[in-house]
Amino acid sequence: MKHAHAAGIIALCLLLAGCAGLGDAPPEDMRQAVYGMSSQAAEALLESPPWSGEAQDMVVMLAPPTVSPALGIAPGRLTETLGRALLAQAEGPQVLDWTPGMLADDAPDNHWVLESRLQGNGVLRLSDRELRPYQWEITLRRPGQDAPSWRATLSGALDASAL
Repeated sequence: MKHAHAAGIIALCLLLAGCAGLGDAPPEDMRQAVYGMSSQAAEALLESPPWSGEAQDMVVMLAPPTVSPALGIAPGRLTETLGRALLAQAEGPQVLDWTPGMLADDAPDNHWVLESRLQGNGVLRLSDRELRPYQWEITLRRPGQDAPSWRATLSGALDASAL
């Protein structure tokens, strides 16, 4: 009887631990949508990078993005997926999370700061879903410089059912 009681308690603990792990994980569709956007951004950067030399020798520091709350994307998730997309590129740069003040203005020549702003442009209601158009402005600059050396604007729409 004691063993059955102990086994029941262990089974209950395992069940509760498994349920706790489900927590706030975002839907798979949302992760895929944000990763798809980030992959487009990474490809755009590597198509015409502002640096001379091999991309693998460059260090891209991701600044915390500005994200429109209407899109339902956490800034941290956008930073994470953009970092993953850059690292997934065969000839991609090294990637670091970055916060203002981490580097002095006299950073090495291979360091770049990537800043981005993701804006929502309202909601398009279709018969079976809602789309959230967006415009994502991405800039790359050298630490200590205000003017970007590279800029891209990506536009599209996220399926609200995936968010």
